[in-house]
Amino acid sequence: MSAPRLPAVHGTPQLTVDIRRKLDRFTLQVSWCAQGRATGIFGPSGAGKTTLLEAIAGLDRRAQGVIRLDQTTAGDVVEAPSAAFWLDSARGVCLPTEQRGIGYVPQDGLLFPHFDVRRNLLAGARRASEQGVDIANLFDSVTDLLELRPLLRRPAPDLSGGERQRVALGRALMSGPRILLLDEPLASLDLGLRRRILPLLVRVRDEMRIPLLFVSHEPTEVQALCDDVLVLDRGQVVAEGPTHEVLTKPEVFPLAAARRYETVLEVTVLAPAPRHSSGPAVADREDGASVVFAGTDIALWTPPPHAAPGTRLWVGIPADDVILARDPPTLLSARNRIPAVVHSIEAVDGRLLIRARVSARTPPIAVLLTHAAREELALRPGDDVYLIIKANACALYEQA
Repeated sequence: MSAPRLPAVHGTPQLTVDIRRKLDRFTLQVSWCAQGRATGIFGPSGAGKTTLLEAIAGLDRRAQGVIRLDQTTAGDVVEAPSAAFWLDSARGVCLPTEQRGIGYVPQDGLLFPHFDVRRNLLAGARRASEQGVDIANLFDSVTDLLELRPLLRRPAPDLSGGERQRVALGRALMSGPRILLLDEPLASLDLGLRRRILPLLVRVRDEMRIPLLFVSHEPTEVQALCDDVLVLDRGQVVAEGPTHEVLTKPEVFPLAAARRYETVLEVTVLAPAPRHSSGPAVADREDGASVVFAGTDIALWTPPPHAAPGTRLWVGIPADDVILARDPPTLLSARNRIPAVVHSIEAVDGRLLIRARVSARTPPIAVLLTHAAREELALRPGDDVYLIIKANACALYEQA
């Protein structure tokens, strides 16, 4: 499917935020510049993430400071018109939400209950039409991308939670936005639905070519979708930068590990495992599948995916479920025994966080270890190790 025709955008939009917003429990203070395909805004509940996104969207008009969106060309900021300033409180500028050119998806979707899916999608199309976008082409692209065509006549109240979020995302895309703001769009969904919808968000990122700001308190989602991340805690910026690097910083990892930390990596399906034939109880049953880390030939055994060979998807490797060995392991039930090099060792919350690199093209895999285990293994950065990972411990993120 070809990407839809959207308003011409030259270069990459650069969002500059320098604001203060006093809240009941703390003051949100953010000075930050986002430029790229997808940027995460990560932190625990109550950290100020939604308040920041609402200030950017113009839904919270009590923030003070500057918010502007500029186009860049070859790294240089183009001289922008005054309309690039969404907020400049010193000059009394605060553009209404509808003039900022954003697509906004809140946590609960907020569909029009008296409309069916088709009418909900088209409700956001007026701005795109005014910009000269071919609405019919955009509608076809959005419905195909988000797999909404079978739902077009469905009344909004009859949709499931996952379907509602897909329609809300589609309506935001139908407005032809310059930037897409997603406020925890998967938070209300169960784990199975989150794993299936997350790849749709990645497809939106890659095929629609619209910059994303993605609010989440789930490090799994942020790793799969975002190149960079801004971490907030009690309204303050804790860290920012490349996603995998930032989430494993000692000052950030305890926040990221609050719900059990997984290293999320892009992989490609190779082939299903051989079928068993040792007896009727296990005949014709697949053990799992072989996938390879993106850009490498390093294989990993996982549970069976719902995907054909060659399909791109994501795997989560829990830091608690990785065992380290100094010598090549033999006679183990675990299917994965991957050579790696210790990249770094950091103390976090009474244990040690080991970042082990399996390839220069793959972000390091996080491993949690006790101090006693580290001493017994005499581990130092640069040491060769083996990562022992059970296939069933690997979580696949894919479309069903």
